[in-house]
Amino acid sequence: MCGIAGIMRTADSARGNLGETVGRMIATLVHRGPDADGVWADAAAKVCLGHRRLSILDLTAAGAQPMHSDCGRFTVSFNGEIYNHLDIRKTLEAENAAPNWRGHSDTETLLYAVRHWGVEAALRRFIGMFAFAIWDAREQTLTLCRDRFGEKPLFYGWIDGDLVFASELKALSAHPRWSGIVDRDALTSFMRYSYVPAPWTIWNGVRKLPPSSFAVFTLREKPGDFPRPTQYWSMRDKVVSGQGERLRDPVQATDELERLLSQSVTRQSLSDVPLGAFLSGGIDSSTIVALMQKQSTRPIRTFSIGFAEAEFNEAEHARGIATHLGTDHTEMIVSPSDARSIIPNLSQMYDEPFGDSSQIPTHLVAALARKSVTVSLSGDGGDELFGGYNRHVWGGRLHARFGTLPHPVKRALALLIALVAPEPANSIGQLAGKVLPRRFRLLRAGDQLAKIGRIVDSKTLDEMYRRLSSIDDEPASAVVGGNERASWFNDEMVNVRHPIDPLDRMTLSDALSYLSDDILQKVDRAAMAVSLETRVPFLDKDVAEFSCRVPPDMKVKEGQGKWLVRQVLERHVPGHLTERPKTGFGIPLDDWLRGPLKEWAADLLAGERLTRQGWFDAARVQSRWQEHLHGTRNHGAWLWNVLMAESWADRWVKPARAASLN
Repeated sequence: MCGIAGIMRTADSARGNLGETVGRMIATLVHRGPDADGVWADAAAKVCLGHRRLSILDLTAAGAQPMHSDCGRFTVSFNGEIYNHLDIRKTLEAENAAPNWRGHSDTETLLYAVRHWGVEAALRRFIGMFAFAIWDAREQTLTLCRDRFGEKPLFYGWIDGDLVFASELKALSAHPRWSGIVDRDALTSFMRYSYVPAPWTIWNGVRKLPPSSFAVFTLREKPGDFPRPTQYWSMRDKVVSGQGERLRDPVQATDELERLLSQSVTRQSLSDVPLGAFLSGGIDSSTIVALMQKQSTRPIRTFSIGFAEAEFNEAEHARGIATHLGTDHTEMIVSPSDARSIIPNLSQMYDEPFGDSSQIPTHLVAALARKSVTVSLSGDGGDELFGGYNRHVWGGRLHARFGTLPHPVKRALALLIALVAPEPANSIGQLAGKVLPRRFRLLRAGDQLAKIGRIVDSKTLDEMYRRLSSIDDEPASAVVGGNERASWFNDEMVNVRHPIDPLDRMTLSDALSYLSDDILQKVDRAAMAVSLETRVPFLDKDVAEFSCRVPPDMKVKEGQGKWLVRQVLERHVPGHLTERPKTGFGIPLDDWLRGPLKEWAADLLAGERLTRQGWFDAARVQSRWQEHLHGTRNHGAWLWNVLMAESWADRWVKPARAASLN
């Protein structure tokens, strides 16, 4: 895991020394690579690559970057891990395409795979997480590449005649001619999703490279032009083809999923530094930990955090699973003050607005793990591939139930539900939970009812699911002068031209955007802020392609999501340790905004401030703020988006403004 940055200059100009500029860029990424740095420049071609190194494989100088092929044609700056690189080395050797290996790093394997097969064919062979830039001195091309799900970030854009790229946006701002202009359309999309969806970023003229793609730039590029990225793998195509290749035997499917996940865990446990795992006590992380421990001859290191608020505390569940599996477990109970102390750092950590409040516990557990290990495996990806969210369980059923009702009836029902205040309903739900079977309990019944009210008048499944996945159904009403534009995943969903099962359509939508642009970016920034590498076994190429063949009734069955994953887990952990409602990895945001965060939030949401800045409709924000304070409605997630945008603006757009958390 590392940080990369670089420049390809396409116009003659005295804009300063390339090496010095790239040096300043990678200096902003020291948290991603505290062990070493490197800058390489080709003065004639006006290309410069920079690298910050977090040493994981081959800790010697043989793994240093930027790295050159022995023929001098290729130079690469690489962030990530190629888990099957030893297998690729054997193939290169069998095909007489291997060099005299200098070391055992996957970066060296990457160089010679590209030399032998070319960029696209090599990418198809790689199983891993990565973002890299590779310069071809013969063809005079710079190619930017990203892994299948976008586990590793890669941003690129134009500053004058310089094509610039980096692992994080803050590196681009170190360019001497940087003058960032906020993209209000991107801000509008942020208000819907709590993240800016690819390929857009918060800055005009800067983009994210979409997952599973590469983009090729030449010295003939016109500043401001963006060549269309090429996809080398498509989750959409795998889901479509999987409709005709369904698995039929549940036992065989369980055997195969366990085999593939075990293989992935083995691949991702390759490390020359200490390794452990996050353990929340949920289905996904427990499955990964169980398979890790099965392969280990000694207790593996596991880490979890909990909160004093019982509704958000999963520490005891994680502790029970750790005890059963015999892991070397570390847990920390987080006080509200511990969690709130992270908030002032979020805008630096996530250098564009990011509103998933689970960023806070994710960073805390990463910081806890980093005290003992340098690499940690996680259970992310299981929900999106195997149908684990509550909306996967209820979405298709709700659409089938409400879709046939006359539109006036649906509108009337939506208005009726809107009259129900969430907090009393939440309390009633908690009381009912004491008598209902555990699998049917709804911890936030009022909030769930409000969500149903938002979707009952949807005309199509896609419209319904978009509302279920949105924080704001009308974000253009919140952002002054903002309009949404189509994102990469919207285009991918439009291009699903074959009929697919509704559950497959929902999970595909999540895998293409929510997983890549929210979950994986949250984990990357939260962990890399403390120089911790995270790995995601569920996103192994073979596991992901297998998930596309799993029929809906092996994903959601009898009101439970991730049925097939549960079958694997039950071979290692008894059901009573994991059988409980899905809660997510969150904080008591609604209550904190009415309590300990109230003063801080009130400052950032002040009408005068919002009006002066001109981004948000101040009256709309104030109305929702007052409704939230009085408990009429829970607007915590929506307000958190505004707060994260405002605190980000204080850090990156204008001088910092005092907003006390005390």
